[in-house]
Amino acid sequence: MTIAMILCAGLGTRLRPITDELPKPLVWVGDRPLLAHIAERLARGGVRRAVLNTHHLADRFDARILGALPLDASIVHEPKILGTAGGVAGAAAALGPGDVLVWNGDILAEVDVAALGAAHVKAAGAGALATLAVAWRHPTEARVGEGTAGIGADGSVVRLRGERFGEEVRGADFVGVQIVGERARARLPAEGCLVGDVYLPAMREGARVASFAIDGGFSDLGTATTYLEENLRWIAAHGSFVGRDVHVEPAVSVATSVLGDGVTVRGRGEVRDVVAWPGATFEAPLARAIVLGSGTIVRV
Repeated sequence: MTIAMILCAGLGTRLRPITDELPKPLVWVGDRPLLAHIAERLARGGVRRAVLNTHHLADRFDARILGALPLDASIVHEPKILGTAGGVAGAAAALGPGDVLVWNGDILAEVDVAALGAAHVKAAGAGALATLAVAWRHPTEARVGEGTAGIGADGSVVRLRGERFGEEVRGADFVGVQIVGERARARLPAEGCLVGDVYLPAMREGARVASFAIDGGFSDLGTATTYLEENLRWIAAHGSFVGRDVHVEPAVSVATSVLGDGVTVRGRGEVRDVVAWPGATFEAPLARAIVLGSGTIVRV
């Protein structure tokens, strides 16, 4: 796969008030925006170009943000949200023909993009319309019936949104990353959902959707709690992050936190488990909180 679409048009309502200031794909995770982490994973797997659809706070996807990504990126703006299927359909001219890798812009997932692409080529050769990246509900146990997707013995998706299309041998979760095949793209509505309006109707007609099990984890940054926890996981792996031009007053100590460029911390006491966006100013002590660029504090 050399081209991908990153779905960035959602409103991020579950993450408000955080998404009142930034669209969800641009919220800060560790040392960079979520979008940059996604783009890095795509580029590592051989993707050279990405198309982003935008709607909410679309002006925040500026040239500086796009220019810092490790691949060429272009924007398709949606004045009206078209849904996951409609978003891909609306970007047809920018994407060009053929299969396309689609990644939800609010998902961090350890997906081997090159391996996903190879798996889809094989599955498409056997008739699959698409290949969904999934994570097993349990590393060794079958957990049949659990999770958002059920997988059959041949790797086909046999359960999706409660509908069943064959015998399930293992429960899994769809991680929001998929390859939409050319035949599936031909079925895309101008507005609608890839699962509800494309895959399920096709599966009812006997079509096959394949799966690809990822080795690592995934996270949906849907709430303030999951957003903070994802940052804490990043810190556990990389250490606290302090950006450029950060000012911390002498009576303040900082532990397990992310302080973006230009952050100012005043007061006295400890700052722990805090994510402060670039340009934010706040006072210590503070713990388990997100500080937005405006200075708004979201406590978790």
